[in-house]
Amino acid sequence: MSFLARLLGLESAPIEVVSIDDVNFSSEVLDSPLPVLIDVWGPGCAPCEQLTPIVIALAREYKGRVKVVEVSTERAPKTVAKLKVSATPTVIYMHKRREMERVVGLRSSLYHREYIDDELLPKTLSA
Repeated sequence: MSFLARLLGLESAPIEVVSIDDVNFSSEVLDSPLPVLIDVWGPGCAPCEQLTPIVIALAREYKGRVKVVEVSTERAPKTVAKLKVSATPTVIYMHKRREMERVVGLRSSLYHREYIDDELLPKTLSA
């Protein structure tokens, strides 16, 4: 990456979105000290594809404060059933083994940022 690209912040930082399956759900989500954003998606789901850049941007913006994970309905059917997900996309916010919020369907980046800033992080700091 060129100096100018680094200076302007165009350098692509590694994305820290963890793929969850039926084996690592507990260790990656339930045992996380950070609040967790879970993006549940299904193959061929157009709204899920539209949500992907939003989730990636949130992972970058809240790195170190919110853990971002993704769950495929095909690769983790037991986890999806355990979470009682009935439609995709579904975004679930969890902290300390507790569901804090569930968003079914596509919502804007602004919606997720406002929830994280106004509800999720203040509640997890006081908990």
